[in-house]
Amino acid sequence: MPNRTDAKTLLIGLLIGATVSVASAVYLLLTSKKSARNSSSPTSPPIRTGVESLIGNTPLFRIRSLSHETGCDILAKAEFLNVGGSTKDRVALSVINEAEKAGLIQPGRGDTIFEGTVGSTGISLAVIAKAKGYKCHIVMPDDQAKEKYALLEKLGATVEKVRPVSIVDKNHFVNLARKRADEMNLKADQEGNGPRGFFCDQFENLANYQVHYQTTGPEIYEQTGGKLDAVVLGAGTGGTLAGVTHYLKPLIPNMIAVLADPHGSGLYHKVKHGIMYSPMEAEGTRKRHQVDTVVEGVGINRLTRNFAKVEKGWLDEAVRVTDREAVEMSRYLVKTDGLFVGSSSAVNCVAAVRIARELGPGHTIVTMINDHGTRHLTKFWDDTYIEREGLTPSAEGLEFLDPPK
Repeated sequence: MPNRTDAKTLLIGLLIGATVSVASAVYLLLTSKKSARNSSSPTSPPIRTGVESLIGNTPLFRIRSLSHETGCDILAKAEFLNVGGSTKDRVALSVINEAEKAGLIQPGRGDTIFEGTVGSTGISLAVIAKAKGYKCHIVMPDDQAKEKYALLEKLGATVEKVRPVSIVDKNHFVNLARKRADEMNLKADQEGNGPRGFFCDQFENLANYQVHYQTTGPEIYEQTGGKLDAVVLGAGTGGTLAGVTHYLKPLIPNMIAVLADPHGSGLYHKVKHGIMYSPMEAEGTRKRHQVDTVVEGVGINRLTRNFAKVEKGWLDEAVRVTDREAVEMSRYLVKTDGLFVGSSSAVNCVAAVRIARELGPGHTIVTMINDHGTRHLTKFWDDTYIEREGLTPSAEGLEFLDPPK
């Protein structure tokens, strides 16, 4: 039989054990609550450095009205949220980085970036050039929206305006940009020193295609979890369409890749019929040599190295979009969604709705909002200009996309 001392010792041990257990339980409870509070608190985004870090990883969002009307998920990559305001920021940064790696340009030497563009690429180049310590010289057709010229000049770029002509003409804006870079390099070579020029050549430079293969495509795949039925994109240089399609197709074999093409461009006929032009678009029959449309930034009447990446066997469909459809869609989106888009983005959305209707409810279609409508105020969004072109919008809903009765 245990003595009184043993019983007392046992009792003290039990009390100590109980006290430790209670203290441990309280500690664990308080720690778990603190941990829960910390885990539910939003994580602060990392501090980024320079405007270059504000390019890419743009959100993918559902366009509410178009999704509701079609019964599909119509998702748009918000490329207008890039620091320079368009998807061309990716291209500009990629092209300049590759030129630096090749030793063609170096910051602080007075080197100049040259490009021929209808606007958005020029703006992106001007932003990156300033950030990296380069000069920028942009050659543009003289019939673009005025705010594009103004923005380029505010960014410190030299803007050279030329009349629109065919690419075979030596005075085409792309050819003149190449010539200006060559002239600068010839002078540097003759003097044995001095600043150099670099012609970006966005139409033929495959750094364009590669950046969309390396960034835009993977972003879309991750954001959708690989669950999408169609990707619908326009093409100017063809880099976005080619890069995104090349990345997604092998991963999602049943996905269809669709070209959205404005009236006057030859790419629609190339995809659908294997020829570049329809009879109505033969050289000399169009009012403009480039693309006879109110849409800027997409559509072209020649094959580029970037577009050649998807020319054979990669594209499943092409959708032709008229000027009226693009105008009506842009006004519809601002009215129903508060979404103020540029002309090429309106083309994308028209084509996305057509594909959604063909596929039927329950499918997921990804397209792109390339830039904001603020770059198109004096042309595509100018009521007087649109009225003069006979394109005054009148639709209440999406009936402008209904087949004729």
